[in-house]
Amino acid sequence: MNISADDIIQGAAALLISATVVLFAFVLGNALYAPESELAENAYPIEIPAPTAVAVVEEAPDVAEPIAPLLASADIDAGMRVARACGACHNFVEGGANKVGPNLWNIVGAPIAGVDGFRYSNALSGMGGVWTFDALNDWLYNPRAFAAGTSMAYRGVKDTQDRANLVAYLRSLAATPAPLPAE
Repeated sequence: MNISADDIIQGAAALLISATVVLFAFVLGNALYAPESELAENAYPIEIPAPTAVAVVEEAPDVAEPIAPLLASADIDAGMRVARACGACHNFVEGGANKVGPNLWNIVGAPIAGVDGFRYSNALSGMGGVWTFDALNDWLYNPRAFAAGTSMAYRGVKDTQDRANLVAYLRSLAATPAPLPAE
């Protein structure tokens, strides 16, 4: 491949012309769009009202609505559908292996953090007590509020009827289901 003197001159001319066009565009753009001077006052004055005192409204604590009145008429099949989201981490079969979370067979009335062979977080293992209907309701509503520091990442079931159905389903997972609470 031979490069002649004419090729070099043409390439240099093209480069010089391109640089001149870019420089011209830059100068023209600044001339058209840059303000020449500051305005003495805004064309559209904006009035900013003086700050006023703001009333602090305390929100109601984020607590679960009781499910006891709903348990007698709760739909176990609907609870099973809600529990499908839990099935990725929990097993529901009698004698089934623990997964990322403990097996939930016969959980209603069982000791909190009491499933053999599962390593619980310190938040749950130090709680004591049993999984009552109320405890399950509070746990399922917001696990992190029930046991601060729990390793369970699930955000909870906010719908009261869904929680009642889920607890009714969990209650059914036992050879002898726990008695329903008295209304």
